[in-house]
Amino acid sequence: MERKTDMDAFGAAALTAFALHLAFNQVVIKVTGGGFGPVFAAGVRSAGAVVVLLLWMRLRGVSLRMPRAAYPWAVVSGLLFAFEFVCLYTALDIGSVSRSSVIFYSMPLWLALASTVLIPEERLTQRKALGLVLAFAGVVVALSDRSGGHVSWTGDLLALFSALAWGGIVLVIRITPLAYVPPEQQLIGQVAVSAPVLLLIAPLLGPLLRDVQPIHIAGMLFQIIAVASLGYLAWFWLIKRYPANSVASFSFISPVASVLMGWLLLGEQIGLSIWLALALVAVGITLINRRPRTL
Repeated sequence: MERKTDMDAFGAAALTAFALHLAFNQVVIKVTGGGFGPVFAAGVRSAGAVVVLLLWMRLRGVSLRMPRAAYPWAVVSGLLFAFEFVCLYTALDIGSVSRSSVIFYSMPLWLALASTVLIPEERLTQRKALGLVLAFAGVVVALSDRSGGHVSWTGDLLALFSALAWGGIVLVIRITPLAYVPPEQQLIGQVAVSAPVLLLIAPLLGPLLRDVQPIHIAGMLFQIIAVASLGYLAWFWLIKRYPANSVASFSFISPVASVLMGWLLLGEQIGLSIWLALALVAVGITLINRRPRTL
């Protein structure tokens, strides 16, 4: 596969579409929660993704075998994956899409902070430091806003924990032997470990089923096929094809689109402070991920 040194029109269009795809998925998770308990829904999604990925890997001739040194880290990433989606699905269940998305998509902030300590080449520049400050301020504004409906400290903190877990997964993939295995193996490890964990703990955290309707089943199928398996594979393909910084710079689109979709599709009331938080996080993420200019 040809490796691009710069972003082209196809890559920009694909990344924009993927960011909108992820934003729409936040709404889908919220709607699907009307028929399934949040943790059970996350477990079913992971279990379904295992089936889709196994079929995909068989068709593509991708082996399930990975280096022995990578197995423990596959388990770690899978446990982080389970924790991430316990937190995110519950946050979206008890809170709003707009609030949860602003906090959840602050992940690059926490990843950048951890990277400056754990990855020597990820030095903290003035531009990146300003981005960190702005993004952190946005999270503080979002957490401090107590106006409107669907406001929950528990939901806000769970969204924050899910962002931290997501950043942890990225770090595990970058700095451990998992960095040297194909994306399909990285992803199958996450969903294969998380599926039984989520399904086992789901009965302890509330009813598994609510008022299941066709729209909830359709939402679940969307999450399994279009997001948790093929969607993430497309993301990995884009990361391998285009520069990582260029790919990451599109991450600000998802929180913006999530807030707008929560407003348009779910009728969520969005206060001025949430718009301010969104702007701070989006600008901060852009500064964190922007490549320095070369003379």
